[in-house]
Amino acid sequence: MKITFLGAAGVVTGSSYLLEAGGLRMLVDCGLFQGDKDLTRKNYEEFPFDARKIDLLLLTHAHIDHCGLLPKLAAKGFKGRVYTTSATIDLAMAILEDSANIQEQDTKKENERRMRIGLEPRSPLYTKDDVKTLKPLFSSVEWNTELKISKSVKARFRRAGHILGASSIEVFADGKKIVFSGDLGQFGAPIIKDPEIIDDADYVLIESTYGNMLHEKADREEILLKHILETYEKGGKLMIPCFAIERTQEILYTMSNLIKAKKCPKQPVFLDSPLAIKATGVFKKHKECYNEKAMKVADIFNFSQLKPTQDVKESMKINSYDDPCIIMAGDGMCTGGRIRHHFKHGIWNKKNTVLFVGYQAEGTLGRHILEGENPIRMMGMEFVVKADIRKITSFSAHADSEGLMRWARSFPKKAKFFIIHGENDSQAALKANLEKEGYSCKIPMIGDSVTL
Repeated sequence: MKITFLGAAGVVTGSSYLLEAGGLRMLVDCGLFQGDKDLTRKNYEEFPFDARKIDLLLLTHAHIDHCGLLPKLAAKGFKGRVYTTSATIDLAMAILEDSANIQEQDTKKENERRMRIGLEPRSPLYTKDDVKTLKPLFSSVEWNTELKISKSVKARFRRAGHILGASSIEVFADGKKIVFSGDLGQFGAPIIKDPEIIDDADYVLIESTYGNMLHEKADREEILLKHILETYEKGGKLMIPCFAIERTQEILYTMSNLIKAKKCPKQPVFLDSPLAIKATGVFKKHKECYNEKAMKVADIFNFSQLKPTQDVKESMKINSYDDPCIIMAGDGMCTGGRIRHHFKHGIWNKKNTVLFVGYQAEGTLGRHILEGENPIRMMGMEFVVKADIRKITSFSAHADSEGLMRWARSFPKKAKFFIIHGENDSQAALKANLEKEGYSCKIPMIGDSVTL
Protein backbone atom coordinates (compact mmCIF):
# COMPACT_ATOMS: atom_id res chain seq x y z
CA MET A 1 0.00 0.00 0.00
CA LYS A 2 1.37 3.40 -0.99
CA ILE A 3 -0.07 6.88 -0.54
CA THR A 4 0.98 10.07 -2.33
CA PHE A 5 -0.11 13.46 -0.99
CA LEU A 6 -1.23 15.57 -3.95
CA GLY A 7 -2.93 18.44 -2.10
CA ALA A 8 -4.03 19.78 1.30
CA ALA A 9 -0.63 18.76 2.67
CA GLY A 10 1.13 21.72 4.23
CA VAL A 11 -1.82 23.83 2.99
CA VAL A 12 -5.56 23.77 3.61
CA THR A 13 -7.02 23.49 0.12
CA GLY A 14 -6.67 21.20 -2.91
CA SER A 15 -7.44 17.95 -1.08
CA SER A 16 -6.32 14.93 -3.11
CA TYR A 17 -4.55 11.68 -2.22
CA LEU A 18 -3.43 8.85 -4.49
CA LEU A 19 -3.75 5.46 -2.82
CA GLU A 20 -2.16 2.46 -4.55
CA ALA A 21 -3.32 -0.81 -3.03
CA GLY A 22 -4.60 -4.22 -4.09
CA GLY A 23 -3.43 -3.59 -7.65
CA LEU A 24 -5.64 -0.47 -7.90
CA ARG A 25 -4.87 3.23 -8.23
CA MET A 26 -7.48 5.18 -6.26
CA LEU A 27 -7.91 8.87 -5.62
CA VAL A 28 -9.50 10.18 -2.46
CA ASP A 29 -10.87 13.63 -3.38
CA CYS A 30 -9.74 15.85 -6.23
CA GLY A 31 -10.07 19.40 -4.98
CA LEU A 32 -9.44 22.92 -6.19
CA PHE A 33 -6.60 24.95 -4.71
CA GLN A 34 -7.71 28.28 -3.22
CA GLY A 35 -5.60 31.16 -1.94
CA ASP A 36 -2.84 33.28 -3.44
CA LYS A 37 -1.74 33.19 -7.10
CA ASP A 38 1.06 30.69 -6.49
CA LEU A 39 -1.40 28.25 -4.98
CA THR A 40 -4.24 28.71 -7.47
CA ARG A 41 -1.75 28.30 -10.33
CA LYS A 42 -1.53 24.63 -9.33
CA ASN A 43 -5.06 24.14 -10.65
CA TYR A 44 -3.75 24.69 -14.19
CA GLU A 45 -0.77 22.36 -13.92
CA GLU A 46 -0.90 18.86 -15.35
CA PHE A 47 -1.96 16.15 -12.91
CA PRO A 48 1.08 14.26 -11.54
CA PHE A 49 -0.50 11.03 -12.83
CA ASP A 50 -2.22 9.74 -15.93
CA ALA A 51 -5.95 10.33 -15.36
CA ARG A 52 -6.75 7.44 -17.70
CA LYS A 53 -4.99 5.03 -15.31
CA ILE A 54 -6.93 6.00 -12.18
CA ASP A 55 -9.34 3.16 -11.44
CA LEU A 56 -11.77 4.95 -9.13
CA LEU A 57 -12.27 7.92 -6.85
CA LEU A 58 -13.69 8.13 -3.33
CA LEU A 59 -15.18 11.56 -2.59
CA THR A 60 -15.53 12.70 1.01
CA HIS A 61 -17.82 15.70 0.38
CA ALA A 62 -18.91 18.42 -2.01
CA HIS A 63 -16.84 21.44 -0.99
CA ILE A 64 -14.94 22.89 -3.94
CA ASP A 65 -11.54 22.27 -2.33
CA HIS A 66 -12.38 18.55 -2.28
CA CYS A 67 -14.31 18.06 -5.54
CA GLY A 68 -13.42 21.11 -7.64
CA LEU A 69 -11.03 19.44 -10.10
CA LEU A 70 -13.24 16.44 -10.87
CA PRO A 71 -14.40 17.89 -14.24
CA LYS A 72 -10.76 18.43 -15.23
CA LEU A 73 -10.05 14.82 -14.25
CA ALA A 74 -12.87 13.64 -16.52
CA ALA A 75 -11.65 15.89 -19.33
CA LYS A 76 -8.19 14.30 -19.04
CA GLY A 77 -9.60 10.83 -19.61
CA PHE A 78 -10.71 9.47 -16.22
CA LYS A 79 -13.50 6.95 -16.79
CA GLY A 80 -13.70 5.19 -13.41
CA ARG A 81 -16.46 5.44 -10.83
CA VAL A 82 -16.76 8.29 -8.33
CA TYR A 83 -18.16 6.77 -5.13
CA THR A 84 -19.86 9.05 -2.62
CA THR A 85 -23.15 9.62 -0.80
CA SER A 86 -26.36 10.63 -2.57
CA ALA A 87 -26.46 14.05 -0.92
CA THR A 88 -22.85 14.69 -1.94
CA ILE A 89 -23.63 13.85 -5.57
CA ASP A 90 -26.47 16.39 -5.65
CA LEU A 91 -24.41 19.11 -3.99
CA ALA A 92 -21.30 18.37 -6.08
CA MET A 93 -23.22 18.66 -9.33
CA ALA A 94 -24.67 22.01 -8.23
CA ILE A 95 -21.32 23.43 -7.17
CA LEU A 96 -19.42 22.10 -10.21
CA GLU A 97 -21.97 23.45 -12.68
CA ASP A 98 -21.66 26.82 -10.95
CA SER A 99 -17.86 26.60 -10.96
CA ALA A 100 -17.74 25.73 -14.68
CA ASN A 101 -19.97 28.69 -15.47
CA ILE A 102 -17.62 30.99 -13.52
CA GLN A 103 -14.57 29.46 -15.26
CA GLU A 104 -16.09 30.14 -18.68
CA GLN A 105 -17.20 33.69 -17.86
CA ASP A 106 -13.88 34.66 -16.24
CA THR A 107 -11.89 33.20 -19.14
CA LYS A 108 -14.01 35.10 -21.65
CA LYS A 109 -13.29 38.40 -19.87
CA GLU A 110 -9.60 37.56 -19.53
CA ASN A 111 -9.33 36.71 -23.24
CA GLU A 112 -10.91 40.03 -24.18
CA ARG A 113 -8.15 41.71 -22.19
CA ARG A 114 -5.45 39.49 -23.70
CA MET A 115 -6.68 40.19 -27.20
CA ARG A 116 -6.36 43.95 -26.64
CA ILE A 117 -2.70 43.58 -25.66
CA GLY A 118 -1.80 40.97 -28.26
CA LEU A 119 -1.57 37.86 -26.07
CA GLU A 120 -2.76 34.37 -26.95
CA PRO A 121 -6.18 33.39 -25.53
CA ARG A 122 -6.50 30.98 -22.62
CA SER A 123 -8.80 28.00 -22.16
CA PRO A 124 -10.99 27.69 -19.05
CA LEU A 125 -9.90 25.23 -16.39
CA TYR A 126 -12.95 23.21 -17.39
CA THR A 127 -16.33 23.75 -19.03
CA LYS A 128 -19.97 22.90 -18.46
CA ASP A 129 -19.52 20.08 -21.02
CA ASP A 130 -16.78 18.60 -18.83
CA VAL A 131 -19.22 18.58 -15.91
CA LYS A 132 -21.75 16.75 -18.09
CA THR A 133 -19.06 14.17 -18.93
CA LEU A 134 -18.43 13.67 -15.22
CA LYS A 135 -22.06 13.25 -14.13
CA PRO A 136 -22.64 9.60 -15.21
CA LEU A 137 -19.46 8.52 -13.39
CA PHE A 138 -21.02 9.11 -9.94
CA SER A 139 -22.19 6.10 -7.94
CA SER A 140 -24.16 6.52 -4.72
CA VAL A 141 -23.14 4.67 -1.55
CA GLU A 142 -24.83 4.25 1.81
CA TRP A 143 -23.19 5.14 5.10
CA ASN A 144 -21.85 2.24 7.19
CA THR A 145 -22.27 -0.22 4.34
CA GLU A 146 -19.36 -2.19 2.90
CA LEU A 147 -18.42 -1.14 -0.62
CA LYS A 148 -16.64 -4.02 -2.34
CA ILE A 149 -14.25 -2.45 -4.83
CA SER A 150 -12.36 -5.63 -5.73
CA LYS A 151 -11.61 -9.03 -4.19
CA SER A 152 -8.99 -7.48 -1.93
CA VAL A 153 -10.14 -3.87 -1.54
CA LYS A 154 -13.23 -2.53 0.19
CA ALA A 155 -14.34 0.80 1.63
CA ARG A 156 -16.89 2.13 4.08
CA PHE A 157 -18.30 5.66 4.38
CA ARG A 158 -18.95 7.09 7.87
CA ARG A 159 -20.68 10.35 8.80
CA ALA A 160 -18.22 13.23 9.21
CA GLY A 161 -20.70 15.84 10.48
CA HIS A 162 -19.11 18.55 8.30
CA ILE A 163 -21.71 19.37 5.65
CA LEU A 164 -24.70 17.58 4.19
CA GLY A 165 -23.54 14.17 2.93
CA ALA A 166 -19.97 14.55 4.20
CA SER A 167 -18.06 11.38 5.07
CA SER A 168 -14.93 10.01 6.58
CA ILE A 169 -13.79 7.01 4.56
CA GLU A 170 -12.33 3.70 5.74
CA VAL A 171 -10.31 1.76 3.16
CA PHE A 172 -9.39 -1.89 3.76
CA ALA A 173 -6.60 -3.26 1.54
CA ASP A 174 -3.47 -5.38 1.70
CA GLY A 175 -4.41 -6.51 5.22
CA LYS A 176 -4.41 -2.92 6.51
CA LYS A 177 -6.93 -0.23 7.26
CA ILE A 178 -6.47 3.44 6.42
CA VAL A 179 -8.96 6.13 7.44
CA PHE A 180 -9.41 9.44 5.64
CA SER A 181 -11.10 11.88 8.01
CA GLY A 182 -12.33 14.18 5.26
CA ASP A 183 -13.36 17.41 6.96
CA LEU A 184 -14.73 16.80 10.44
CA GLY A 185 -17.63 18.87 11.72
CA GLN A 186 -18.53 20.06 15.17
CA PHE A 187 -20.42 17.86 17.58
CA GLY A 188 -23.86 19.35 18.21
CA ALA A 189 -24.18 21.26 14.91
CA PRO A 190 -27.62 22.77 14.20
CA ILE A 191 -28.84 20.63 11.27
CA ILE A 192 -26.87 17.49 10.46
CA LYS A 193 -25.91 14.49 12.56
CA ASP A 194 -22.66 14.38 14.55
CA PRO A 195 -19.38 12.89 13.28
CA GLU A 196 -19.24 9.15 13.81
CA ILE A 197 -16.52 7.74 16.02
CA ILE A 198 -14.23 5.19 14.35
CA ASP A 199 -12.37 2.97 16.78
CA ASP A 200 -9.78 1.12 14.71
CA ALA A 201 -7.16 1.85 12.02
CA ASP A 202 -3.54 1.28 11.11
CA TYR A 203 -3.21 4.71 9.50
CA VAL A 204 -5.29 7.89 9.79
CA LEU A 205 -5.22 11.04 7.66
CA ILE A 206 -6.70 13.75 9.88
CA GLU A 207 -7.59 17.30 8.91
CA SER A 208 -6.23 20.11 11.09
CA THR A 209 -7.95 23.30 9.92
CA TYR A 210 -8.53 24.44 13.51
CA GLY A 211 -5.91 22.27 15.16
CA ASN A 212 -4.69 25.20 17.27
CA MET A 213 -7.99 26.91 18.05
CA LEU A 214 -11.12 26.59 20.15
CA HIS A 215 -14.44 27.85 18.84
CA GLU A 216 -16.56 30.26 20.86
CA LYS A 217 -18.59 28.39 23.43
CA ALA A 218 -21.30 31.04 23.70
CA ASP A 219 -24.70 30.35 22.16
CA ARG A 220 -24.42 30.91 18.40
CA GLU A 221 -27.96 32.30 18.19
CA GLU A 222 -27.15 34.96 20.78
CA ILE A 223 -23.87 35.91 19.09
CA LEU A 224 -25.54 36.27 15.69
CA LEU A 225 -28.40 38.25 17.24
CA LYS A 226 -25.90 40.62 18.86
CA HIS A 227 -24.35 41.52 15.48
CA ILE A 228 -27.77 41.81 13.85
CA LEU A 229 -29.01 44.26 16.49
CA GLU A 230 -25.81 46.33 16.58
CA THR A 231 -25.84 46.83 12.80
CA TYR A 232 -29.57 47.56 12.75
CA GLU A 233 -29.15 50.23 15.43
CA LYS A 234 -26.44 51.88 13.29
CA GLY A 235 -28.89 51.91 10.38
CA GLY A 236 -26.50 49.80 8.31
CA LYS A 237 -26.21 46.65 6.30
CA LEU A 238 -24.93 43.41 7.79
CA MET A 239 -22.89 41.79 4.99
CA ILE A 240 -22.17 38.10 5.52
CA PRO A 241 -19.77 36.39 3.08
CA CYS A 242 -21.32 32.94 3.01
CA PHE A 243 -20.27 29.52 1.86
CA ALA A 244 -23.18 28.30 -0.26
CA ILE A 245 -23.19 24.86 1.33
CA GLU A 246 -23.93 24.28 5.03
CA ARG A 247 -22.95 27.70 6.44
CA THR A 248 -25.74 29.44 4.54
CA GLN A 249 -28.29 26.85 5.64
CA GLU A 250 -27.18 26.93 9.28
CA ILE A 251 -27.47 30.72 9.39
CA LEU A 252 -30.88 30.63 7.69
CA TYR A 253 -32.04 28.06 10.25
CA THR A 254 -30.71 30.22 13.11
CA MET A 255 -32.32 33.38 11.72
CA SER A 256 -35.59 31.53 11.27
CA ASN A 257 -35.51 30.57 14.97
CA LEU A 258 -34.72 34.14 16.01
CA ILE A 259 -37.48 35.62 13.87
CA LYS A 260 -40.05 33.08 15.04
CA ALA A 261 -39.07 34.02 18.62
CA LYS A 262 -39.61 37.70 17.66
CA LYS A 263 -36.07 38.63 18.68
CA CYS A 264 -35.05 40.11 15.33
CA PRO A 265 -36.05 43.52 13.94
CA LYS A 266 -38.18 43.54 10.80
CA GLN A 267 -35.73 43.92 7.95
CA PRO A 268 -35.15 42.02 4.72
CA VAL A 269 -32.65 39.15 4.64
CA PHE A 270 -31.30 38.95 1.09
CA LEU A 271 -29.97 35.54 0.11
CA ASP A 272 -27.95 36.78 -2.84
CA SER A 273 -26.42 33.59 -4.19
CA PRO A 274 -27.96 31.39 -6.89
CA LEU A 275 -25.74 28.50 -5.76
CA ALA A 276 -26.80 28.87 -2.11
CA ILE A 277 -30.45 28.93 -3.19
CA LYS A 278 -29.94 25.73 -5.20
CA ALA A 279 -27.98 24.10 -2.36
CA THR A 280 -30.80 24.91 0.07
CA GLY A 281 -33.11 22.96 -2.23
CA VAL A 282 -30.74 19.99 -1.97
CA PHE A 283 -30.86 20.28 1.83
CA LYS A 284 -34.65 20.09 1.75
CA LYS A 285 -34.41 16.92 -0.36
CA HIS A 286 -32.01 15.08 1.95
CA LYS A 287 -33.64 15.08 5.36
CA GLU A 288 -32.05 11.68 6.06
CA CYS A 289 -28.95 13.70 6.99
CA TYR A 290 -30.76 15.82 9.62
CA ASN A 291 -30.32 15.39 13.34
CA GLU A 292 -33.32 14.64 15.53
CA LYS A 293 -34.06 18.28 16.41
CA ALA A 294 -33.96 19.56 12.82
CA MET A 295 -36.06 16.61 11.66
CA LYS A 296 -38.98 17.83 13.80
CA VAL A 297 -39.16 21.26 12.10
CA ALA A 298 -41.49 21.39 9.09
CA ASP A 299 -39.50 23.87 6.96
CA ILE A 300 -36.33 24.93 8.70
CA PHE A 301 -35.18 27.52 6.14
CA ASN A 302 -38.27 29.58 5.34
CA PHE A 303 -39.28 32.83 7.07
CA SER A 304 -41.20 35.89 5.94
CA GLN A 305 -38.23 38.28 5.77
CA LEU A 306 -36.16 36.03 3.49
CA LYS A 307 -35.63 37.47 -0.01
CA PRO A 308 -33.81 35.07 -2.37
CA THR A 309 -32.25 36.95 -5.31
CA GLN A 310 -31.44 34.79 -8.32
CA ASP A 311 -31.24 37.46 -11.00
CA VAL A 312 -28.24 39.80 -11.39
CA LYS A 313 -30.56 42.80 -11.70
CA GLU A 314 -32.23 41.87 -8.41
CA SER A 315 -28.79 41.65 -6.83
CA MET A 316 -27.83 45.10 -8.11
CA LYS A 317 -30.99 46.62 -6.64
CA ILE A 318 -29.81 45.66 -3.14
CA ASN A 319 -26.98 48.18 -3.44
CA SER A 320 -29.47 51.04 -3.73
CA TYR A 321 -31.48 49.82 -0.72
CA ASP A 322 -30.96 52.49 1.95
CA ASP A 323 -32.60 50.91 5.00
CA PRO A 324 -31.04 48.34 7.35
CA CYS A 325 -30.87 44.84 5.92
CA ILE A 326 -28.90 41.62 6.01
CA ILE A 327 -27.05 40.46 2.89
CA MET A 328 -25.83 36.88 2.62
CA ALA A 329 -23.74 36.45 -0.52
CA GLY A 330 -20.96 34.28 -1.86
CA ASP A 331 -18.30 33.45 -1.91
CA GLY A 332 -17.31 32.63 1.63
CA MET A 333 -13.65 33.67 1.27
CA CYS A 334 -14.50 36.71 -0.92
CA THR A 335 -12.35 35.46 -3.81
CA GLY A 336 -15.22 36.11 -6.22
CA GLY A 337 -19.00 36.17 -6.38
CA ARG A 338 -21.55 38.81 -5.50
CA ILE A 339 -20.18 39.66 -2.04
CA ARG A 340 -17.39 41.68 -3.66
CA HIS A 341 -19.96 43.89 -5.39
CA HIS A 342 -21.64 44.52 -2.03
CA PHE A 343 -18.24 45.38 -0.56
CA LYS A 344 -17.71 47.81 -3.43
CA HIS A 345 -20.90 49.63 -2.46
CA GLY A 346 -20.61 49.36 1.31
CA ILE A 347 -17.30 48.34 2.90
CA TRP A 348 -16.29 52.02 3.05
CA ASN A 349 -19.43 52.92 5.05
CA LYS A 350 -18.96 52.95 8.84
CA LYS A 351 -22.65 52.16 9.38
CA ASN A 352 -22.15 48.70 7.87
CA THR A 353 -20.73 45.48 9.29
CA VAL A 354 -18.89 42.64 7.56
CA LEU A 355 -19.44 39.41 9.50
CA PHE A 356 -17.21 36.43 8.70
CA VAL A 357 -18.70 33.08 9.68
CA GLY A 358 -16.16 30.67 8.20
CA TYR A 359 -12.51 29.90 7.61
CA GLN A 360 -10.51 32.36 5.49
CA ALA A 361 -7.57 30.72 3.72
CA GLU A 362 -4.21 32.43 3.40
CA GLY A 363 -4.03 34.76 0.40
CA THR A 364 -7.80 35.27 0.07
CA LEU A 365 -9.48 38.68 0.21
CA GLY A 366 -11.40 37.57 3.29
CA ARG A 367 -8.15 36.79 5.10
CA HIS A 368 -6.69 40.18 4.12
CA ILE A 369 -9.75 41.99 5.49
CA LEU A 370 -9.76 39.96 8.72
CA GLU A 371 -6.09 40.74 9.28
CA GLY A 372 -6.77 44.47 8.99
CA GLU A 373 -5.50 45.27 5.53
CA ASN A 374 -6.66 48.78 4.64
CA PRO A 375 -7.26 49.82 1.95
CA ILE A 376 -8.13 46.58 0.20
CA ARG A 377 -7.72 45.97 -3.50
CA MET A 378 -10.34 44.13 -5.54
CA MET A 379 -11.89 44.36 -8.99
CA GLY A 380 -8.96 46.52 -10.12
CA MET A 381 -9.68 49.23 -7.54
CA GLU A 382 -8.80 50.19 -3.98
CA PHE A 383 -11.40 50.61 -1.23
CA VAL A 384 -11.00 52.05 2.24
CA VAL A 385 -12.40 49.76 4.93
CA LYS A 386 -14.59 51.67 7.40
CA ALA A 387 -17.25 49.04 8.04
CA ASP A 388 -16.94 47.11 11.30
CA ILE A 389 -15.17 43.79 10.70
CA ARG A 390 -16.41 40.95 12.90
CA LYS A 391 -16.21 37.16 12.95
CA ILE A 392 -18.04 34.25 14.57
CA THR A 393 -16.20 30.95 14.90
CA SER A 394 -19.05 28.99 16.47
CA PHE A 395 -20.69 28.57 13.05
CA SER A 396 -17.63 26.85 11.66
CA ALA A 397 -18.30 23.61 9.80
CA HIS A 398 -14.94 22.34 11.08
CA ALA A 399 -14.22 20.78 14.44
CA ASP A 400 -11.90 22.82 16.65
CA SER A 401 -8.83 21.38 18.40
CA GLU A 402 -10.99 19.87 21.15
CA GLY A 403 -13.34 18.25 18.62
CA LEU A 404 -10.46 16.89 16.57
CA MET A 405 -8.92 15.28 19.64
CA ARG A 406 -12.29 13.86 20.69
CA TRP A 407 -12.49 12.09 17.30
CA ALA A 408 -8.82 11.05 17.24
CA ARG A 409 -8.71 9.52 20.72
CA SER A 410 -11.00 6.72 19.61
CA PHE A 411 -8.16 5.11 17.66
CA PRO A 412 -5.76 2.64 19.31
CA LYS A 413 -2.21 3.81 19.99
CA LYS A 414 -0.93 1.61 17.14
CA ALA A 415 -2.58 4.01 14.65
CA LYS A 416 -0.13 6.28 12.80
CA PHE A 417 -1.45 9.76 12.00
CA PHE A 418 -0.77 11.91 8.95
CA ILE A 419 -1.78 15.50 9.68
CA ILE A 420 -3.21 17.25 6.63
CA HIS A 421 -5.49 20.11 5.57
CA GLY A 422 -4.07 22.84 7.81
CA GLU A 423 -1.68 25.75 8.05
CA ASN A 424 1.69 25.27 9.76
CA ASP A 425 0.65 26.41 13.25
CA SER A 426 -2.54 24.34 13.34
CA GLN A 427 -0.76 21.22 12.08
CA ALA A 428 2.04 21.62 14.63
CA ALA A 429 -0.45 22.10 17.48
CA LEU A 430 -2.48 19.03 16.57
CA LYS A 431 0.71 16.98 16.18
CA ALA A 432 1.85 18.03 19.66
CA ASN A 433 -1.54 17.15 21.18
CA LEU A 434 -1.60 13.73 19.53
CA GLU A 435 1.98 12.94 20.52
CA LYS A 436 1.17 13.81 24.15
CA GLU A 437 -1.41 11.02 23.98
CA GLY A 438 1.16 8.56 22.66
CA TYR A 439 0.39 8.59 18.93
CA SER A 440 2.97 8.58 16.14
CA CYS A 441 2.47 11.55 13.78
CA LYS A 442 3.86 12.88 10.52
CA ILE A 443 3.13 16.14 8.67
CA PRO A 444 3.47 15.39 4.93
CA MET A 445 3.97 17.96 2.20
CA ILE A 446 2.58 18.03 -1.35
CA GLY A 447 4.36 15.44 -3.46
CA ASP A 448 5.41 13.21 -0.56
CA SER A 449 4.89 9.48 -0.99
CA VAL A 450 4.82 6.93 1.82
CA THR A 451 4.80 3.14 1.57
CA LEU A 452 2.54 1.81 4.32
